[in-house]
Amino acid sequence: MLEGCTPWPADPARRYREALLWRGETLGTLLRTAAAEYGDAIALVHGDRRITYAELDRWADRMAAGFARYGISPGDRVVVQLPNVPEFVAVCFALFRLGAKPVFALTAHRSQEIGHLCRITGAVAYVLPGVHRGFDHRVLAKEVRSGAPSLRLLFSLSGKGGDVIDLSTVDAEPVELPGQDPSDAAFFLLSGGTTALPKVIPRTHDDYAYQIRATSAVLGMSTSDVYLAVLPLEFNFTWGCPGVLGTLVSGGTVVLADDPTADDCFALISRERVTVTSVVPSIAQLWLEAAEWSEADLSSLRVVQIGGAKLQRSVAERITPVLGCELQQVFGMAEGLLTLTRLGDAPEVVLGTQGRPLSEEDEIRIVGPDDRDVADGEIGELLTRGPYTLRGYYRAPEHNAIAFTEDGFYRSGDLARLTADGDLVIEGRIKDVIIRGGDKISAAEVEGHLLGYPGVLRAAVVGVPDDLLGERTCAYLVVAGERPSLPDLKRALHDCGLAGYKLPDRVEFVDELPVTPLGKVDKVALVRLAERSRLSVTNRKG
Repeated sequence: MLEGCTPWPADPARRYREALLWRGETLGTLLRTAAAEYGDAIALVHGDRRITYAELDRWADRMAAGFARYGISPGDRVVVQLPNVPEFVAVCFALFRLGAKPVFALTAHRSQEIGHLCRITGAVAYVLPGVHRGFDHRVLAKEVRSGAPSLRLLFSLSGKGGDVIDLSTVDAEPVELPGQDPSDAAFFLLSGGTTALPKVIPRTHDDYAYQIRATSAVLGMSTSDVYLAVLPLEFNFTWGCPGVLGTLVSGGTVVLADDPTADDCFALISRERVTVTSVVPSIAQLWLEAAEWSEADLSSLRVVQIGGAKLQRSVAERITPVLGCELQQVFGMAEGLLTLTRLGDAPEVVLGTQGRPLSEEDEIRIVGPDDRDVADGEIGELLTRGPYTLRGYYRAPEHNAIAFTEDGFYRSGDLARLTADGDLVIEGRIKDVIIRGGDKISAAEVEGHLLGYPGVLRAAVVGVPDDLLGERTCAYLVVAGERPSLPDLKRALHDCGLAGYKLPDRVEFVDELPVTPLGKVDKVALVRLAERSRLSVTNRKG
């Protein structure tokens, strides 16, 4: 096990192996097995590019040898920040086979997040997009490298410059590579927690291979399935629930979308006969609106998975009538636990719950503030442990001490209850996180940057309910002197390296922030204030 990772205790690990949940597979071999069985079938589609299983398998082998030629070794960490392109899949499989560890980063991440990931993981390399949507990541990479002593190699998807290596040149004759320990970390996902910068989540070959197989079985994935990757590939939801990897293991085809808009995605669904996709509620709502007037043929769709944020029942009720497919509600976390409604579940379960745990070995507790189990049906904090839920964040012993119970249950920070039939209903969050269109934003991080703006004395950031995005961010500020405009604040935060999705949607000014009896900022009161302000504006417009 890689230094800094927390292994599963011996007893549950043995139980998972005896139950054949963990089968000793490595992620790099999954593609090898699929290529042997489905060699000439199409594995990936992106625009006009169509890549077979055999071609993807050879590409991964040659790229693994190319990375090795540049000095990347088993155990090395490599930050991977690419859009939804075939290179993302090839890079990850190449690194899996080499024994190096991809560290997933969103294309929206900027210097603050990328620098943090490079430093905390000791990354030796960074695979970046080049210029993507008008932003030159090569400039960012050089800035990050100056503050990350371990970082020595930069690989760019689009062109080279100076000491930035063109990713297309990472190619060499395949060589024999060392075998991998399936219980070791295969790659790293990022948390969406309350801390200013993301925690790093090690996912092992054993646990992730199980997750892929189990979610594929729940969806009945087969060679006839075509999966549309709409959300970023770096999301656990897109990558392996069952997502890209589950589709490839099943012999299906993965279609990569550049943009989640209905125009682009409906065209892909129609052209490629997409059967399965996964989206967040805000995208689902936009698709429902577009479907009312679109003439695109969506008849191939059999299932749309929706997760990442709370799905309003009014939206859930429209999925099947408008899109003509089954809805699967999914609650999940990069840390592990997944709950899903099953195909054929009663309408009340599909529309009103987040379903049942993926595995029979998933253990769930709903507890009160005293860590004691609440009565059946009552709301409490969701705790969990199981065969694909981490036992500790990477290189975070102090945080692990509070994020896990002594007997290994992960404290999710989610408020939940269980129905009489054992289905999970997510009711809210304990942690101070805003979920905006599926992206998780730490209020504390944004507040810290706002306090660095000239004249800002106090700052509080809250999530305000929004029909489209689930929540929008509203910043409440106490300032001295002239009040800054929202565009000026956004520009300053962006210049600090804050990702675009974290920038406030609204700013309100107050003389004092409300506080609770314990002296903490009363964010519940601020949310109510923001709602009243929004309704007042709506009424005036009306």
